[in-house]
Amino acid sequence: MTDDTQARIKQLVDGSDVLLFMKGSPLFPQCGFSSRAVAILNHLGVEFDSFDVLQDQGVRQGIKTFSDWPTIPQLYVKGEFVGGSDIMMEMYESGELTQLMADKGVAASA
Repeated sequence: MTDDTQARIKQLVDGSDVLLFMKGSPLFPQCGFSSRAVAILNHLGVEFDSFDVLQDQGVRQGIKTFSDWPTIPQLYVKGEFVGGSDIMMEMYESGELTQLMADKGVAASA
């Protein structure tokens, strides 16, 4: 993996308040974990951007190194790695994810 890929991932992460690296798109997730991650974010009502790792093998492999996390999807809020779908689910159920979005100033869209 190249430094260019890492720089590109950083640019993507820094360029969006809420970014989900996923398989597929929010309308057509290509795996159950990505689908669950999208459902959680939609339920919270936050606006988010997504990146389909199936369209870019460099990013698909590079994101795992970037976050030191082996699986996709991966959620970033204000440049900070939050976790994958299991962590998102746990945080959602406990209210932590809602609190994190509020703390980071990512309000639910009205």
